[in-house]
Amino acid sequence: MQFRDLKKQYQILKKDIDPAMIQVATDCNFINGQQVKELERELADYVGVKHCITCANGTDALTMAMMAWDIKEGDAVFVPDFTFFSSGEIVAHAGAAPVFVDVDLDTFNISEESLIVQIENVIKEGKLRPRAIVAVDLFGLPADFTVLKKIADKYGLLLLEDGAQGFGGSIDGKKACSFGDISTTSFFPAKPLGCYGDGGAVFTDDDETAQLLESIRIHGKGDGKYDNVRIGLNSRLDTIQAAILSIKLKAFRDYELQDINQAAQLYTEKLKDIVKTPIIPDGFYSSWAQYTIQLENRETRNKIQQDLKAKDIPSMIYYQKPMHKQGAFGGQAGSDELFHNTIKLCDTVLSLPIHPYITEEDIALVASVIKENL
Repeated sequence: MQFRDLKKQYQILKKDIDPAMIQVATDCNFINGQQVKELERELADYVGVKHCITCANGTDALTMAMMAWDIKEGDAVFVPDFTFFSSGEIVAHAGAAPVFVDVDLDTFNISEESLIVQIENVIKEGKLRPRAIVAVDLFGLPADFTVLKKIADKYGLLLLEDGAQGFGGSIDGKKACSFGDISTTSFFPAKPLGCYGDGGAVFTDDDETAQLLESIRIHGKGDGKYDNVRIGLNSRLDTIQAAILSIKLKAFRDYELQDINQAAQLYTEKLKDIVKTPIIPDGFYSSWAQYTIQLENRETRNKIQQDLKAKDIPSMIYYQKPMHKQGAFGGQAGSDELFHNTIKLCDTVLSLPIHPYITEEDIALVASVIKENL
């Protein structure tokens, strides 16, 4: 059993993907080929925004947002404590201070109550300038951007949607990666929409921001290749990845998103009476980057993971350490008192195999092993 079955997906899409890759090799348009611009138009249309700027990876996408907003030393950027490292790393890279925020136990996403507390704490201390919120669409579920936008407006903060795991999700029909002043995603192979290497994208409705992002991703270029008007990055999506993503986007839109939601629903039906299964609020739709259950404690979680492994069933723990405890932040990111929910999740979460091509039999097997060992 595969945790995310990319091999099966490739075999199904092979008849379209292989010619697309061969066409890039035949044309030798490896950098900034026409497929890149075509994909950007397709992605912008799908998400429902004016501009999509592709780049080399999801971390660069977040970095470009920090650069476009001139986030710098003395700025405070509010980041969920329960997320992948890059969400806070890009703040530190900019010279700013990541201020970590607890998350909600049901959705895994940033807690609005904790966010307000942390913003008020920063204002009261007076050492940093509150500048932006990084809201992560964790495990495929969009954060509650209706509430977050109100908070951002109240305190005059920029809102960055980190949709690395959320592409394809939605709130009341509005797509993920359209909620932030800037939104980003990742095309890492195991993401809901993944390429065959690294890739990322930035989304915005603002024309000036889009123009700035275009410049930043190619060495801060101005009117021409050798006219550099600002410090930028070298962060381009390879043409071959764009060609692959175009094929995969069609499958994602046509049936993969629906199929993975059916798989998640089946998991929930089989497991809801024995473990805490993911909760999707009314009006929200997940793209299920992960299907994550919560066990009673660390010992029970670790035992179930070992029981699954004994049956050759893969599982993953996202994440075992809170952001505020990461050594890279030097232990200066806050005390445990502020992060009760994150600490609990780090001890109890377990992600199970899920993808659009998983069979009912595989889901039944996973569920039966968990039931037998609880």
